[in-house]
Amino acid sequence: MKLIELTVRDYLSMLSSSEHAAPGGGSASALMGAQGAGLTSMVCGFTIGKKKYAEYEDLCRDVMEKSAQLKDKLMELIDRDTEAFNSVTAVFAMPKDTEQEKDLRKQAMQAALKSCTVTPFETMEYAAEGLRLAHAVVGKSNQTAASDLGVAALNLRSALLGAWLNVRINLGGIDDQAFADEYRAKGEALIAEVLPLADEVYRLTEEMT
Repeated sequence: MKLIELTVRDYLSMLSSSEHAAPGGGSASALMGAQGAGLTSMVCGFTIGKKKYAEYEDLCRDVMEKSAQLKDKLMELIDRDTEAFNSVTAVFAMPKDTEQEKDLRKQAMQAALKSCTVTPFETMEYAAEGLRLAHAVVGKSNQTAASDLGVAALNLRSALLGAWLNVRINLGGIDDQAFADEYRAKGEALIAEVLPLADEVYRLTEEMT
């Protein structure tokens, strides 16, 4: 059973259980991103067809479609993040009696840690794109749904930062320094670019409410 197919109640029950190490922060970050992208799409849907916002209709239609696509991609990452984490826990069951087994175990762990880095980084990329889209329509979308766009920005911001924590914690265990340096630099660049957009969307929507 995939996480995305669970009821909200069952998902939250699994998330809060100490019997499972996953789903954890990575899956929760992807879920927050999906919520944020979904809310942005909804706000645009409430804008399209309104005479007051006719000049922004093409923009809102484009953002609505792109946000809906991002929502679907982030929904997939809810399960993919947990699957990536499970690949790490599976390594602990590998034998380590001989030097060859220890070497294979180390290689498997390094591969699993890289997977656990790449997956939340994808969440970061999608959350960043979601924030760019939300920023594009702030002040140009239905102001009666301004609070929803503000919540969208908050969810996407949390998705970005939550996924970044998951990237960082895995980088510490990766021996491939070039890989670690690359993902650290890319993550820091995304944070620097889009956090100001998130804060501006929230500030502007707060002023409208």
